Amino acid sequence: MSTPANFNGAKPIVDPANVAMLLIDHQSGLFQTIRDMPFSDVRTNATVLAKVASLAKIPVITSASVPQGPNGPLIPEIHKYAPHARYVARRGEINAWDSPEFVAAVKATGKKQLIIAGTITSVCMAFPCIAAAHDGYQVFAVVDASGTYSKMAQEITLARVVQAGVVPMDTAAVCSELQLTWNRDDASQWAEIYAALFPPYQLLIESFNKAQEVVTQRN
Repeated sequence: MSTPANFNGAKPIVDPANVAMLLIDHQSGLFQTIRDMPFSDVRTNATVLAKVASLAKIPVITSASVPQGPNGPLIPEIHKYAPHARYVARRGEINAWDSPEFVAAVKATGKKQLIIAGTITSVCMAFPCIAAAHDGYQVFAVVDASGTYSKMAQEITLARVVQAGVVPMDTAAVCSELQLTWNRDDASQWAEIYAALFPPYQLLIESFNKAQEVVTQRN
């Protein structure tokens, strides 16, 4: 498959210096409609994205669809772990990209790449992904930090957004592309991120730390 025109020859890889994260409609009411994966996994992954955005120091923009109604409020973890995130209220627009204030906030970041996750996948994630790609952004859709009402809806949506030039990713891949290297001062904090994603990884960390402790005691 040829590179989509909106990538303008650039590699479809996340650039930590040129990316913003959009976390859209991760709301308690909408989470109750999720059927393509456990909603608790979606919640964990969205929380991890907030954490990694803070760690990588990338801009975050959030929004909610009629939070005063049955869709419910944003889950609190996002702004807890990404306190620098900017919340943009919408005036009823289903597609966040139809909100002039939301688009203005994205443009104000100055970034040309967007990492987008949203609930529900087939609407709140897909619509802004497609619109942003049409407007020339490199768009990365985080599938496992989004959720929808059926596996079929997820599969149809992925086919649709890929046709629009959007690159689907999972949360772990986002973390790795933002991290770039283990040769960094905050490596232990990144390890904690992966432990949140993969609880067994915490066991590996504990085993390694114990082995290092034993070696130190022997010396």
